[in-house]
Amino acid sequence: MSDPIVILTEEPLGADDRVNIERLVDGGDTPLVVLVPANTERHLLVDFLENLSMLDVAKAFRELTTRAPDPASERAAAAETLSISLNTLAGLGAGVTGEVVDGDAVRGLVSKVKEVGAGQAVVVTRPHAIADTFHTDWANKAQDQLGLPVLHLYAGSGFIGDS
Repeated sequence: MSDPIVILTEEPLGADDRVNIERLVDGGDTPLVVLVPANTERHLLVDFLENLSMLDVAKAFRELTTRAPDPASERAAAAETLSISLNTLAGLGAGVTGEVVDGDAVRGLVSKVKEVGAGQAVVVTRPHAIADTFHTDWANKAQDQLGLPVLHLYAGSGFIGDS
């Protein structure tokens, strides 16, 4: 059996993501572990600048006035994301398991990689202009802490982030 691959995602995995993960597994008996953070820790200034950089001015100002979501609804949304992702990856490798991660997403990824003896970690996110540019995204943070390859994929595409 191959070393497990741990996948951290903030988005429900879809068909394009399955193709990307399938390429990593390459027909082998690799166990997959999917992690979904219960709280993605909003940073108002970063979110504001990111929306402006994507030329979404209305969304930038709308999110400044949006209240932080209720922890119970965040956890329910994370559980739904996990369920969709597990269904998407069903039948790959030696099986797919997953869990919702409380607290810091990167800390949860690092902990799970060490716990299961993973040979690789994958981070699937939507593009984050500010974090990606300044290498403060989850993939870069995890790679710094793990010392093993962390593949950064953009959700729903074949694009690879710069980690």
